[in-house]
Amino acid sequence: MTMADTIRTKLEAALAPARLEVIDESHKHAGHAGAQPGGESHFHVTVVSAAFAGLNRVARHRLVNTTLAAELAGSVHALALETRLPEEDQARRT
Repeated sequence: MTMADTIRTKLEAALAPARLEVIDESHKHAGHAGAQPGGESHFHVTVVSAAFAGLNRVARHRLVNTTLAAELAGSVHALALETRLPEEDQARRT
């Protein structure tokens, strides 16, 4: 299983997202700190979930980071996050 698959599986189980995108952007960071041969170290993740109701941006990010704590303590060096409620996502897409 790739790291992207692991991230996807954990976030699906924890947050039941309406939309989830996990993009490995490691190729953009080759030669930078934390970059690993073969990638799987830098990710951009968009999570749209009702689980974020009542949470501000920082709390949403903390929830994702807690869910992915083992990965962030291991081979994932950077995680760029976009976290939205379904209605926020819909408004942004129209």
